[in-house]
Amino acid sequence: MELLVARGLGKSYGAPVLQDVSLSLLAGEVHAVVGENGAGKSTLARVLAGLTAPDGGSMSLRGQPYAPRGPREARALGIAIVHQELTAVPTLRVCEALFLGRLPSRFGLVDRGRLRSQAAELLARVGIERLDPDRAVGSLGIGQLQLLEIATALASRCEVLLLDEPTAALTPHETDALFAQVARLRRDGAAVVFISHRLEEVARVADRVSVLRDGRLVGTRPASELSRDEIVRWMVGRSVAAVPERPASSLGELALRVRGLSGRGFRGVDLELRRGELLGLFGLMGAGRSELLRAIVGADRATSGGVFVGAASEPARIRSPRDAKRLGVAFLSEDRKRLGLLLPFSATANATLGALDRAATRWGGLQPAREASLVRPLFERLGLGARSPREPVATLSGGNQQKVLLARALLSDPAVLLLDEPTRGVDVGARAEVHELLLALASRGKALVVASSELDELFAIADRILVLSRGRVTAELRRGEWSAERVMAAAVAAPERASDGAQTA
Repeated sequence: MELLVARGLGKSYGAPVLQDVSLSLLAGEVHAVVGENGAGKSTLARVLAGLTAPDGGSMSLRGQPYAPRGPREARALGIAIVHQELTAVPTLRVCEALFLGRLPSRFGLVDRGRLRSQAAELLARVGIERLDPDRAVGSLGIGQLQLLEIATALASRCEVLLLDEPTAALTPHETDALFAQVARLRRDGAAVVFISHRLEEVARVADRVSVLRDGRLVGTRPASELSRDEIVRWMVGRSVAAVPERPASSLGELALRVRGLSGRGFRGVDLELRRGELLGLFGLMGAGRSELLRAIVGADRATSGGVFVGAASEPARIRSPRDAKRLGVAFLSEDRKRLGLLLPFSATANATLGALDRAATRWGGLQPAREASLVRPLFERLGLGARSPREPVATLSGGNQQKVLLARALLSDPAVLLLDEPTRGVDVGARAEVHELLLALASRGKALVVASSELDELFAIADRILVLSRGRVTAELRRGEWSAERVMAAAVAAPERASDGAQTA
């Protein structure tokens, strides 16, 4: 049975974003929508969820005309969306964010006991039962925020669930918890739209696949009839070669040492990084990956231990990312929207934020031509999909926003580059390009740390992988030693009972 049908949808923002897109969502079906960055996937989801009005076309819900005047009206009709860019209010508590607008009450007051109880039940459904319902939303990591968004969507009746890159910040364990809920909704007769760049997950959960390219629907087919290579050809109009596994590296001198570093979410971490080396960092949610990287560059305060840059015998005084940058250490945050970008500003302005001195005249004013010349080679190398580099970065797709942040980090030509989920929200073609770029940087003697929730990504590009569990390093595995089973065993190990084979770097 058709639940939601779209016919000839169009949407423009100066240039066309959706053009004559038609598709149907069936009850009890997972319908994957895939395409390159900027193909129109998120815009389509926003139109279906009532967040954006289409310029043309029509929709029907259960056979009746459907033209919601906003997301509240769509939600009342049973249509919920989980955004790629997270929307939870940071000043709320977790339990309040889950039930915002429908808080349980008693005698005209919020029933805190029932609110916490209902919140705990929802959190358990998405695999984060250990999260305190009274914790402030602003203190959560990106993966926890993503699961909170999903739990919020499941908090009330849901007949159509739109998931926009829902697993981009999730580890395999958390992804399994999400897919269990998708399977439950499917059994209950709901329609689930699954927008993702992870084609292995599309193959795992989807019944049908629709592919968008440049705002147009290329086609819709049963997932069982489409191979990965066919989907990629539909997406990009060409074949995309996989990045080959990295050969053994020739490592140079010491670039970074961390000794006994402790802070919020991690403790007693040791690591060494050499020039020409790409070190992978893996751990489940709450393992402390992001917190460790932020402490190394001074974005968060470490409580003990030290960071040594190069061959220095004394720990560096790094009190902010600006101090780290002066020492040749650059950082790319996983949370581009909250911690990385100035959304109203252009792609060029965002990329040159860390190099304003190079873009300024001798009197201190910015020179647009100089700005453009600085970023043009990087944008071309990264394949930035923007109509103009002066376009506000808020109008770019998530993957293109990530490329702007990569350009900013590379513009300072750092000796050490710390990247937290560098391919989050990046499509399959651009992901291969980013991997090739990272490997090229390492081959030129740069030292890189890549924190990722995707083991396949780390297996393809890393020389070593450090595994964190509950804030401690539980294993160091070199190329040829690792396997998915061995890494996951270390990721779930209690640190005090880490296997004898686990080592610190």
